[in-house]
Amino acid sequence: MRDELGDSKPGSRRPPAAPQRAGAQASPSSTSTLGGSPGAGGDTRAGRPRRESRRSVRLLLAAGLLAALAGLVVSAGAAATQFLPRHFSTAQRNQIMTWEIGKRWRSWPAGRIFPSAIDYELPGSAFGSGKSLALRAQRVGIAPQASCRKATARPVSRLLVKRGCVAVLRATYQDTTETFAVTVGVAVLPVASAASALQKSRAPQPWLRAVSFRHTTTAHFAGPGHKVAWAGAAGPYLVLATVGYADGRPWLSQGHDTYTRLELTSLAAGVGHAVAGRLDAPPPVPHCPGSPGC
Repeated sequence: MRDELGDSKPGSRRPPAAPQRAGAQASPSSTSTLGGSPGAGGDTRAGRPRRESRRSVRLLLAAGLLAALAGLVVSAGAAATQFLPRHFSTAQRNQIMTWEIGKRWRSWPAGRIFPSAIDYELPGSAFGSGKSLALRAQRVGIAPQASCRKATARPVSRLLVKRGCVAVLRATYQDTTETFAVTVGVAVLPVASAASALQKSRAPQPWLRAVSFRHTTTAHFAGPGHKVAWAGAAGPYLVLATVGYADGRPWLSQGHDTYTRLELTSLAAGVGHAVAGRLDAPPPVPHCPGSPGC
């Protein structure tokens, strides 16, 4: 019996501890935690601020992304506009084309203004026929650039200078028979209106001084013999022509020699119109190549 009761003494009133039964559960107080059980009756108000905060962050990120995309689209459109061809207005195109024509006298080579050969026609009425006769004028030479005073007759030079004449370009041509010669000149003026006004006020006497070239059939062409004049306006250029016999003999305007007169005027008009048409030909329509800053 002592072995079973353990260390209990005979005089002790405390009964021996009962053995703990298997499967016994601990009291609720021994298993409770500080946070409590997350059962159905727990408090969920502490998780709501966190969910609302996450929703706000997502909205801000979405708004920032949309703003970035909008900025990217605007930037791409601006960049594309910079590289697209620029469109000039009608007034701008006309101004650019006027500048292009006005600088040809100094930007073009002389041979482009005065070609080596020019085709012209003699009216059929000159020889009693209804069909015109095709002829060709050959260039004899191109004179150096001259001032408006030196290249024109004295009464006219003052008028040209008053209108702002800059310079005069000249070249001499002759017909295929080498009988007639013509000096064509280009008086450079600041604006087209000045050239038109001078053409309307032109006198019948030649304004342009003829140019001779040594060792050619025109060696005496610039002599004082009587000659025929022609004039035309081409933009800011006043195109003048002085035509006569290549050897310098005077042309007698008296009499009924209509054939010679038609030959002279046809040669002067044909060469003059050809030079004027080159200088006043419309340039290509200006356009911007599309580079930034064009």
